Amino acid sequence: MKKSNTKTLEQFKEQHYGKKGTVKRDTLDAGYETFRIGALIQEARIEKGMTQEELAIKCGTTKSYISRIENNIKEVRISTLQKIVELGFGGKLQLSIKL
Repeated sequence: MKKSNTKTLEQFKEQHYGKKGTVKRDTLDAGYETFRIGALIQEARIEKGMTQEELAIKCGTTKSYISRIENNIKEVRISTLQKIVELGFGGKLQLSIKL
């Protein structure tokens, strides 16, 4: 019987980046969260049929700033994220903490 080489994402991350709590792993996980926020903003903007320029004008920022957030080049402050969601998309920002 041939052994399967399939791994869960958690197993892959542990093998290549270490267990949670190590510097290398925590850096990976933090980068993922930043990427995820940018991807969510881009997805919402496209769903609303807006360009980066249109979103920037509504939020009082620049197209290049929106682009840097969406492309994971710039981390977004919570206050700026709130402006993007509320002023740009007409939505409401909800945050949660899981322990």
